[in-house]
Amino acid sequence: MQRWRGLEQLPGSWGRCVVTIGVFDGVHRGHQTLINRAVEIARRQGLPSVVLTFDPHPAEVVRPGSHPAQLTTLRRKAELLEQLGVDVLCVLPFTLELSRLSADEFVHEILVEHLHVDTVVVGENFRFGAGAKGNVELLRRLGQRFGFVVEGAELVHAPLPARDGVAAPAAEAMITYSSTYVRSCIDAGDVAAAAVALGRPHRVEGIVVRGDGRGHELGYPTANLSPPRHSAIPSDGVYACRFLPLAEDRAALTAAVSVGTNPTFSGRERRVEAYVLDVDADFYGQHVALDFIARLRDQERFDSPDALIERMDDDVRRTRELVSPPE
Repeated sequence: MQRWRGLEQLPGSWGRCVVTIGVFDGVHRGHQTLINRAVEIARRQGLPSVVLTFDPHPAEVVRPGSHPAQLTTLRRKAELLEQLGVDVLCVLPFTLELSRLSADEFVHEILVEHLHVDTVVVGENFRFGAGAKGNVELLRRLGQRFGFVVEGAELVHAPLPARDGVAAPAAEAMITYSSTYVRSCIDAGDVAAAAVALGRPHRVEGIVVRGDGRGHELGYPTANLSPPRHSAIPSDGVYACRFLPLAEDRAALTAAVSVGTNPTFSGRERRVEAYVLDVDADFYGQHVALDFIARLRDQERFDSPDALIERMDDDVRRTRELVSPPE
């Protein structure tokens, strides 16, 4: 897959293409349906498929301080798109100038003049242009004017997952897969529901940094992650995870992960601490990822270190039961 940063990297010989447009944070099942459709049309027509996305998140530029929790890093997003068969990932730096383009200007300058679009595939709720005034109906009219086809895909709906074995009320039995929905699942610590919507476990990446060494004293040394700013971190609790050293060619490992402030020791700083099972290694300075498989329990304050160790023993046992080897 080719990766372009800005339209300046388009080849001089660039011809027609099939484009789908969006932030695509999380590349969840709704996004996958849309992208798969664009790839299918492109292959049928013998044209390259292009995903046009933006960085940073438009919300942060238009309303500074409103950046939503980020489900996927740009690197991870590119990896997922490549797995879906996309030919080109074009990342537009989102600036105030870009945000001020009218819907007509966005289509003419970017889609027509630069990308030479043949077909545009977007979700039925797609909005674009200054003030998000453009919609699919306007895009179709502009397509008729400039000579490209627009396909508006329906949003992907699914039954709301049962929680604690209890099905949702009939009136709430369907949900629409969206980045907002996935963020709400993660914020609630429901990593199982997030995995259903994503089609894979939610991943948090980060660099391993030095901790206070308390885990080592308890017999459970941890790798302390420093995630990128805005990362979508599950709510405080203990989780069963896969641990992936991204810079090394090695298999995924299993980890029991604590998210929170460590209330037993009156901690104040929120941390992501991974106890990697069956490995005696120092991951300090390495770029790693955690795939969140299941939530084990809430954060708790224990009366003594011994009581904490006893509960951690149980956390490790349950983690072994829940985390299967990667396929």
